Amino acid sequence: MSINISSVISKSKKELTEIFEDLHANPEIGFEEERTSKIVAEKLKSFGVDEVHTGIAKTGVVGIIRGKGQGNRRIGLRADMDALPIDEISGVAYTSKNPGTMHACGHDGHTTMLLGAAKHLAETREFDGTAVLIFQPAEEGLGGARGMLEEGLFNQFPCDEVFGMHNSPNGKINSVDICKGAAMAGASFFDITVKGVGSHAAMPQQSKDSLVIASALVGQIQSIVSRNVPPLETCVISVTQIHAGAAYNVVPETAHLAGTIRYFSDSVYEMVENRMKDICEGFGKAYGVSIDIDLRNIFDVLTNDDDLSDEYMKAAADIVGSENIDDKAEPATGSEDFADMLKVVPGAYCRVGHGGTIPLHNPSFVLDPEVLPIGASIMARIVERRIPLNE
Repeated sequence: MSINISSVISKSKKELTEIFEDLHANPEIGFEEERTSKIVAEKLKSFGVDEVHTGIAKTGVVGIIRGKGQGNRRIGLRADMDALPIDEISGVAYTSKNPGTMHACGHDGHTTMLLGAAKHLAETREFDGTAVLIFQPAEEGLGGARGMLEEGLFNQFPCDEVFGMHNSPNGKINSVDICKGAAMAGASFFDITVKGVGSHAAMPQQSKDSLVIASALVGQIQSIVSRNVPPLETCVISVTQIHAGAAYNVVPETAHLAGTIRYFSDSVYEMVENRMKDICEGFGKAYGVSIDIDLRNIFDVLTNDDDLSDEYMKAAADIVGSENIDDKAEPATGSEDFADMLKVVPGAYCRVGHGGTIPLHNPSFVLDPEVLPIGASIMARIVERRIPLNE
């Protein structure tokens, strides 16, 4: 089957590629997407979108498009806009101009896809109801979705359903997959501070060595997954940072650990959180030191609605063909704050494959621009399918 790209989007391929390359060359960290959000708002207005609202959670943008019909159902489409604190080494001609900042997760592509869908929907309006276009800031662990929700996103712009997507550098252009139910892990970040007693390194008996205690703590934390989490549940605890000391001959007074927890069950997370607090308290008593722990839930579990997942794949099949659809994808231990929106409004989140093969969050990551019209067409199609125009 040939790929069924919207004619409006197909004619706009050059423009979409230019938008994508410009966004890629000018990446912005979460809540700092001033230039990006300005471009998004300007493009939406130029496409004839009925309403454009800016400044939601600092840099978020929402566009409203009304279909030909007078129906009252409203379908949301969401894309993220922020970049990562990474030095780019991809070598593309449109590489990042901002040192230490890179679109290494493809949010520049997601934004471009939603702009492409907006152009199609604004020009054709072959649907009965309203399309709500959500351009979200700060997905990368900074709470952009929660920020928009706290500022009344779905109160001000109600949606009956909401859909999102992410690029997948799997080397399989035109492929689309989805995981029904719990699809992406919830995530928590943690910081642990061990406050011991410093000393000269030649006289460690005078110290309460925070570094030795912190090192032992790392091993004990790993036992939670192997000995407390039920074997058929999924949980990941990774200690990703350890900082202590600044001299060769000083036992450090303070050590700091940091890391992340990933989970698919709220009850598992609650148990892990309690165990980590108990372990820190126990280590503090055993070594006679103070240990403080700060746990922060950053992402909820992303849960796809089963029926709406099926509907999303039907829309995708209209574009790429049913032979390129996988509706039984495995859950991912990565996290995505679109989960927060799905806790409020039912919907689904899929992955769209492209020709790139370098992993996300890698300084050499390249998003294949051939995926842009495909993602844009799928986004537009789900609106037309969910609120069809009956003439």
